[in-house]
This record gives sequence, structure tokens and C-alpha cells, in this order.
Amino acid sequence: MYRLFFRHRAARNCYAAAVVLLLSVASASAQTKTLSTDSRFFVPKPSQGAVQQFKNLLQHGQFRDAALIGAMETVPQAVWLTGGTASQVSATVGTTLEEARLERAVPVMVLYNIPGRDCGSYSAGGAQDTATYEAWIDAVAEAIGSREVIVVLEPDSLANLPSDCGYDPSHVNIPQATADRFTQIQYAISKLEVGEKTLVYLDAGNSHWQAVPTITARLVQAGIQSAQGFFTNVSNFNLNNYETKYDTWVSDCLAFGTDGEQGGWRLGNYSYCASQYYSPLGTVNPDDISTWIYTDEWFEQNMGTTVPTTHFLIDTGRNGQGVLNASVYAASPYNQPASVTKTLSGGNWCNPPGRGLGVRPTANTGVALLDAFVWVKTPGESDGTCNAAGGARAWNYLDYSLPGWPTDLAGQAVFDPLWGLDDPIAGAWFSQQALDLAKRASPPLLR
Repeated sequence: MYRLFFRHRAARNCYAAAVVLLLSVASASAQTKTLSTDSRFFVPKPSQGAVQQFKNLLQHGQFRDAALIGAMETVPQAVWLTGGTASQVSATVGTTLEEARLERAVPVMVLYNIPGRDCGSYSAGGAQDTATYEAWIDAVAEAIGSREVIVVLEPDSLANLPSDCGYDPSHVNIPQATADRFTQIQYAISKLEVGEKTLVYLDAGNSHWQAVPTITARLVQAGIQSAQGFFTNVSNFNLNNYETKYDTWVSDCLAFGTDGEQGGWRLGNYSYCASQYYSPLGTVNPDDISTWIYTDEWFEQNMGTTVPTTHFLIDTGRNGQGVLNASVYAASPYNQPASVTKTLSGGNWCNPPGRGLGVRPTANTGVALLDAFVWVKTPGESDGTCNAAGGARAWNYLDYSLPGWPTDLAGQAVFDPLWGLDDPIAGAWFSQQALDLAKRASPPLLR
């Protein structure tokens, strides 16, 4: 019996050691490429919407507002690749790389073409199937070649899997679609990371979405060990202290679950990790970072000698003022009921007013694993129509309404009461939001 136990235990330990070795080799290979702390990031040409708004403000004598929009457009921002044929995306990548070369800057490219993108919501679209997507990835990888690029690979693709979308199983094979998603991300990593200066980061949602153990397990299944790292807060508004803490925990959890210390009992057990929602050492509130000490304590007690090595990026394009506090709409003059404020809180990712531009892009972050603050989501572009019909808004018009607001149910269904207008579609220029973000920038755009 003792011999049998010993053999089984030895086999387990050998297996654990092999897993750790393979993961370590893959991770070391991916992270031999580094981003210099003095890197300059690429400033793309301003969108037509920004140019037109700038002209309109000048024509109406609103010179300071025009200067704010102009200053916003001089800040480095990501270039989004959202579809097109292989030849079309190849041409776009080539043009971007040439413009970046002339600026002597590192471009940030967002690949946003995964099949089933955005669960078919405001930003629906993407490649038709896996084969089409892989051909598109091939074209991107070939066009990048050996040039230096940061690739933000498919925002929301892992935090919002097909299994999270609420699809009707009679219309969508949910297990297959979810498995395909991991296959697609793995393929993209395998092709893009071949580039000697291509730094690929995977989706990890944000600090108010998936719990640390959940997103960590998904990152591993997607192939994080072969990528440079992960990114968070894309198109969102969480403050940097929340995101940095969350991202650090994810990196910790990755190290915890791939370490063979103590006989390998931790291997693959990412579910053991504490999170922004739970710690066995005390009550944790995802909205109150002062309570996150209990999760910090859990990692301090359980990491042993393991050192986290997985790097990350944070999108700071619109988080200068943090997230929308929907409770303000419960007070006068709005007087909205709890059911409305609850819906508004759930939709606070969707064109929330009163936000601001955040920290300017930089690779000099002062945090060892935080490779850069970057502006991924283009400030000024709409998140979508953000209305009651799409589920991001609710409003009791009997409690509060203004002259000119719709009085019929059909009009109210597509109206955004937080802005007092019908929001532009996803990706379209939202001039009111653009100027609001610029005015409330932290740090300020103009002195």
C-alpha cells in the first residue's frame, strides 16, 4: 500500500513539475520581449467627427472648447481594426505602421473582429466563423512582421464568453461557441507572438466584472502563458487604484495556480484565489477599495515564495472621474425610484455623463507589472444607443422630464435621459460626450 501511494504521489509530483516547467518556459519566452519605460506611443489622425466638432466650435467662437478637443486629439490613442477583408486589414496595418515609424512611436492596435462580438449587442459583428477569423489574423500578423506593436486582442472576448451571453440554446450551440472562442484566441496568440516585437495582451474585463478566479482560469485556457500579458478597463471608467489592485491579484492568482510548491496542490486551482467579491478573511465590497485589504491578506498568506510575472495594461482614456454613481438620480430634482437607479447602475458602462479623460498614455507607470497606461477606447466615440430598448437605461418620466423630451413610449424607449437626447450608435462620434470628457479631464488638458 505504501509503495502504491508513493508511486502515485511521485507521479503526481512529476506531472506537477512538468506542468510548471512548461508554463514557465512558455511564459519566459513570451516575456523576453519588453516595452521600454521611455516608449512613445502613436498618435493617429483625428477622426472626422473630432475635426468637424473642432471647426464648429471655432465658427461659434467657442475657442477654449475647440482647444480642448484639439488637445484631446494630440494624445496617443489606439487604432481599432474591426473587420474588412484580409487585404483591407493588411493595408490598414501597413499604413498605421508607416505613420508610427515617422512619429518614432509605438502603435497600439486593437483587434476587434472575433466571431459573435459583443454578444450581438451594440457593437455586434465580427468575422463570420473561425476559418475567416484565422485568415484575418494571418493577414494582420504578416503585415506587422518584425515591427514593434502593442496588440490589444479582442476586448470583452474572455470576460464576456458566449456562455455569458444568454443565448437561446435552441439557436446557438453555446458549448461549441465557447470552445471556439478559446480556439480563436489561442490561434491569434500563436500567430501574433511570432513577431519579434509584437506584444500581445488578452482581455481580462475590469475590476467590476468577472471575479479574479474566474478571469484567471479563462486567461489560462486562452493561452496567457504564451502572450505578453492581459489588459483591463477597456471602454470602462474604473479608477486606476481599483484596476491596478485587481490586475495585480489576477497576476498573483496566475502565479498561485501554476506553482508546484507544497506538492503541487495549487496547480490549476485558481478557484482558491480570493477576489474583489470574496475573501475568507473578511467581507469584501467591490465598490469600496478599503475592504480589499482582506483579499490582499489572503494573497500575502498563500503566495508562499511564488512571484507573479504576468504583465498588464490599463485603459485610462475615460476614467479620470471614475464610474457613474447612479444614486444621484434618486435625489431631487430627478426623484427616480430604486428600480430605475438599479438599471442605471447596471448600464453605467454605456455613455455615462460627467466622466473625464484619465492619465495620459505612458509606459513609465512606477508599477513593475503594469507595462503601460494607454487610451484604448477612442474618447468621443459612442458606446451605443444606451437606451431603455437596449436595457442600459430606465426612467420614470412622470417624476422628471424636461420640455422637448419624448412623451410617447416609442420615443422614450430610444431616448437617453442622462444626456437628454438620442445617443449615436456605437462607434459614431458623440460630440457632447467628447467635450464633457475633455472638460473634466484629470489631469486637465489645458492649464
